[in-house]
Amino acid sequence: MNFKSKLILIGAGPGDPELITLKAIRALGEADVILYDALVNEALLEHAQNASVTLFVGKRFGCHALSQQEINDRIIEYGRQYRTIVRLKGGDPFVFGRAQEEIDAAVAAGMQVELVPGISSALAVPSSAMIPLTCRGVNESFWVITGTTQSGALSDDLYLAARSSATVVVLMAMSKLEAIVDLFTIAGKGETAAAIIQNGTLPNAKMVRGKVKDITFRAQCAGLSNPAVIVIGEVVNLNRVVMGQSTALQQPHWLVPH
Repeated sequence: MNFKSKLILIGAGPGDPELITLKAIRALGEADVILYDALVNEALLEHAQNASVTLFVGKRFGCHALSQQEINDRIIEYGRQYRTIVRLKGGDPFVFGRAQEEIDAAVAAGMQVELVPGISSALAVPSSAMIPLTCRGVNESFWVITGTTQSGALSDDLYLAARSSATVVVLMAMSKLEAIVDLFTIAGKGETAAAIIQNGTLPNAKMVRGKVKDITFRAQCAGLSNPAVIVIGEVVNLNRVVMGQSTALQQPHWLVPH
């Protein structure tokens, strides 16, 4: 190899292909190779006219196209053949995106590394449903927690979050929904407002609202599944108040009645 290849990790945003940065679009246009994840909207590949290789390397619950080590190996392998390798990741690469593992592998192989941030689904999906993560007089913070830890157990941070007044946003957690609900109920939060938003920011988005104590039942009745974002906190009630009082804001067409 008589050139130094570069790995660019790009955040593809929460799903809507328009929610990607101009810098990311420019980098896609320069890519020789693109390795993209399951939650990436494939419409974004239209910006990669010059890419010689576009390869799906996505992971979903219970189904991995490639292991993380295999992805790392592909990055290095393509880095020996091509100048610019893009890793296109859903949301933001540094929010539960395993970006650091890929950076470490690339650096160890002598590659340059660049990161282009993306809009995380933790922020954009509640916003798309008109749910503010913070509101003066309601809460002072929000937590973003994964529902899928490396060990398979619930994160200890969920136990702490359930005892706070913060809005709690849980990603990759539908398989753990009942356990999360039980945890919050034990912490005295059974009456706290909750929402689940599937395919947020996309035309086929669906949302159910309720309380912690009944959100599992509502999600099951609506047939919700991954990819979905769980929001727990009294800010969920503001969705209803704002939309009910403003003629400029309409109820989402994808709201599942409750």
